[in-house]
Amino acid sequence: MSFGTAPLGDMFGAADETEATAAVHRALDAGITFFDSSPYYGNGLAERRLGAALREHREDVVIGTKAGRYGSDEFDFTPKRLRESVHRSLELLQTDYVDILQLHDIEFVDLGGVFADTYAELVRLRDEGKCRYIGMTGYPMGTLRRAVTETDLDVVLSYAHYTLLNTRLADDLAPLCGQRGVGLINAAAVALGLLTPAGSRITVPAGQRIVDAARRAAEVCARRGADIAFLANQFSIQRSGAATTVVGTTKARHLDAAVAAESAPIDEDLLAAVLAVTADVRDLSWSSGLPDNNGGDTCSA
Repeated sequence: MSFGTAPLGDMFGAADETEATAAVHRALDAGITFFDSSPYYGNGLAERRLGAALREHREDVVIGTKAGRYGSDEFDFTPKRLRESVHRSLELLQTDYVDILQLHDIEFVDLGGVFADTYAELVRLRDEGKCRYIGMTGYPMGTLRRAVTETDLDVVLSYAHYTLLNTRLADDLAPLCGQRGVGLINAAAVALGLLTPAGSRITVPAGQRIVDAARRAAEVCARRGADIAFLANQFSIQRSGAATTVVGTTKARHLDAAVAAESAPIDEDLLAAVLAVTADVRDLSWSSGLPDNNGGDTCSA
């Protein structure tokens, strides 16, 4: 597993400096070496906190950040803004380069420019040593398939597509990435909070069928005295087939639980019971970004 820094940017509630630093150091102590960030997370707050926490550990870790998304509805994938964004990220992260640089949530803009001029700028930044590997992130499966086939990427990041609710990652994207030699990063094992006892603290555009399925799954676990989030992390980390699964938290107990979920044997009877009550939504995806970038992928209601 790897460490996602959205919580360091106060994306799920305020985290103070001490808590943020302690979370990064706890992840290091647990053996985590890949840290994933973005300027979108708190307008650079997550990058600044991550850079400070990793200042003495740069040679021991893999740092990834993104560019192109800067707010809930602020997107700019022009080559000029991409380069400016990378330079600011490097300053905040206190490093001369990032290991992985990805375009963030590309489905929100026209993909023609992303796959042409913006991709070319990504390659130039890699050639200049500003990053070692390049990639793109997004939610719609069709968008990521296009990214993999229409450009020559090192990695892609997919989220909420290998969970107790949805396993499309394994069939729709993983085989293509394998054929093309593209590293696959999995994220959002708890489906943006839907697969937690309390449910999501943010608005997830999932559709009522998916929300209801998540509630049923939580109820199955509660009746058996099990933690739905722990099972969700087990399933996503152990079964997705991705190179890594990103888990983000600043809470020590949540981080410790996620680390334990990486290797703890799965209760197969419990898993079967949960998958049975979520079977009707297994192939459902919600809409994200421009309608044209969702194609036939979106089938939630």
